Amino acid sequence: MSPAVTRFAPAPTGYLHLGHVLNAIYVWDIARASGPDARVLLRIEDHDRSRSRQEYEAAILEDLQWLGFEPHGEPTRQSDRAAVYEDALASLRARGLTYVCECSRTEIGGGPYPGTCRDKDLSESSGRGVRVRMGATTEVFDDLRLGRQEQRPSEQCGDVLVRDRQGNWTYQFAVVADDLSQRVNLVVRGEDLLDSTGRQIQLGRLLGREVPPSFLHHELLMKTPAQKLSKSDGDTGVRVLRANGWRPSRVLGEAAFLAGLTAERRDIRIEELSSMMSSFSEVDI
Repeated sequence: MSPAVTRFAPAPTGYLHLGHVLNAIYVWDIARASGPDARVLLRIEDHDRSRSRQEYEAAILEDLQWLGFEPHGEPTRQSDRAAVYEDALASLRARGLTYVCECSRTEIGGGPYPGTCRDKDLSESSGRGVRVRMGATTEVFDDLRLGRQEQRPSEQCGDVLVRDRQGNWTYQFAVVADDLSQRVNLVVRGEDLLDSTGRQIQLGRLLGREVPPSFLHHELLMKTPAQKLSKSDGDTGVRVLRANGWRPSRVLGEAAFLAGLTAERRDIRIEELSSMMSSFSEVDI
C-alpha cells in the first residue's frame, strides 16, 4: 500500500457552499483515515478562463483556512500548467490519437459526439478544438463507496474534447493530466462526476497510466430532489453563513447533518470528523 495522495479541486467560478464543505470533509478525513503519511493537495481548477475570477479564488482559500482544512504545500493552478497539458497532448498527437474538430455544441446536440470530424483531417487553427479518439472498450472499476462500476466512454460521450474552440483546456483532459503528473492515487468527489470516471481512466491509460487512481464518489447535497447545490446559483454560501455569525464548527456540523453523517444538527470540531470516516481506514491505494 502506498500513502494516499488526494486533492481538493475547486473551480474559482463562485464562492464555496455547503456541498464543497461536504466534499472537503470527505477528502481530508478519508485521507487522514487512510494513514499518517497521506497528503491532500489543493488544486485550483481555473481551466475555464472566461468564468474564473481572482476574487473567488481568494475567497476559497480564506474560507478553507477558516474552516480548518489545511492542504499539503502551496496550491497549484491549472492556468499555470499549460506546459503539462501541451506535453500530454503532444504525446497523444504523435501516436495519431487526436484530430481537429470544428463542431459547435449546438451542432453536436446533447448526445455523445458522433465523430463528425474524425476523418476530415482538419488543421489546427483558431476556432477549432481537438479531440482524442476513444476506443470501444468497457472500463471496469470498483468505487470505494458504490462498488463495481462498468462504463463505455465511446457510447457515453464519444471522442473526448481536450481543447475547446476557444483554446481552453477541458476539465476531462486537465484533471487526468494533473492527477498523473501530481501522482494522485485517490480521487474523492461527488456522485455527479461518477459518469466521468470511465473516460478519465481511459484517457489516463492513453497517457501512460496503467494503474488508475482509486475513486470514491460521495452523496450530494440537494436543494430539491432533482437539483444539487450550485455555486453558480449562490446556494448556501459559506461567506453568507460567516456573515450571519456561524462558527466553523456549526458549518461543518450542518454539512455533515445534511449528508446523513450525523443523526442530528450539532456543532462538530474538525478534529471529530476523522471518526466518521473510520470505515475507510483500510483503503487500498
